[in-house]
Amino acid sequence: MKLEQPTHDVISVCLLAGQIMLQSGAETYRVEDTMSRIAASFGFNNSNSYVTPTGIIFQLDRAGSAQLIQIVKRTTDLRKVVAVNGISRQLSSGEISVMEALTMLHQVDIEAHAFSIGFQIMAASIASGCFTIMFQGGWLDFIPGMICGGLGYSAFVYFHRLVKVKFFAELVAAFLIGIVSFILTSAGIGQSLDKIIIGSVMPLVPGLLITNAVRDLMAGHLVSGLSRGAEAFLTAFAIGTGIAVVFTIF
Repeated sequence: MKLEQPTHDVISVCLLAGQIMLQSGAETYRVEDTMSRIAASFGFNNSNSYVTPTGIIFQLDRAGSAQLIQIVKRTTDLRKVVAVNGISRQLSSGEISVMEALTMLHQVDIEAHAFSIGFQIMAASIASGCFTIMFQGGWLDFIPGMICGGLGYSAFVYFHRLVKVKFFAELVAAFLIGIVSFILTSAGIGQSLDKIIIGSVMPLVPGLLITNAVRDLMAGHLVSGLSRGAEAFLTAFAIGTGIAVVFTIF
C-alpha cells in the first residue's frame, strides 16, 4: 500500500521534515536519519541525503533526480524537532498517510515560537542573575545581573531583526552589557563587575551550537561539525569583542 504513494509526495514530506528539523536546531545526522526512515516507511530503502547547516540535498532513489533546499534561517525550537520525530514515527507505524503527514508538517512549520519575545527576555534576565550567583557573585550582584542580561538579550533580539547579521547583533548586545555593568557598579549597584558581565552574557553563549558541532563530528559529519564549530567561534568572538571594547574605553 505504501509503495503506491506518489513519489513527489514522499519527497515533499522528507524534504519538509528535514527543513523544519534543521531550522529548529537539530543535528545533521538526526535530520538525515529521519528523512531516511520516512522514505523507508514507503518502501524506498535506497534514499540518499546530504545535509549541511545551510542546505539539504535529497534523492529518493538512485534512479530519480536529487532535490536541493537552501536553509537560510536557523533558530532553536526543540519542540518542533520533537513534533517532526513524532510524525516520523506515526508514518513508520502506518498510523497516518503521506498527505496527512504533509498537512501536519506544514502546521508545525507555520507555528510560531512557543514563548513570546517578552517571555524570552524575562527568562534571559532571570537566568543571567542566577548565572551571576553561580559564578561566585554576591547577592548584591543578582539584580544588576538581571538588568544587564535582560537589556543585552533585548538588544540582541532588536538588532538581529534590524540587521540580519547575527555577529553584529551579538557584538552590540555584549557591548551594551559591558556598558551597563560599568555604570551600575560605578553607581554602587553591584559589587563584582566581572561576575555580573559573565553572568549576563551567558544567554548569548552558543551552547547548542557547540553541542551539535561536537555531536556531528563524533557522528562523522565533518563538514557540518566544522561549520557549526566555526559559527560558534564567531559568536564567542563577537561576545568577547564587545566586552573588550568596553574595557578599552573605560
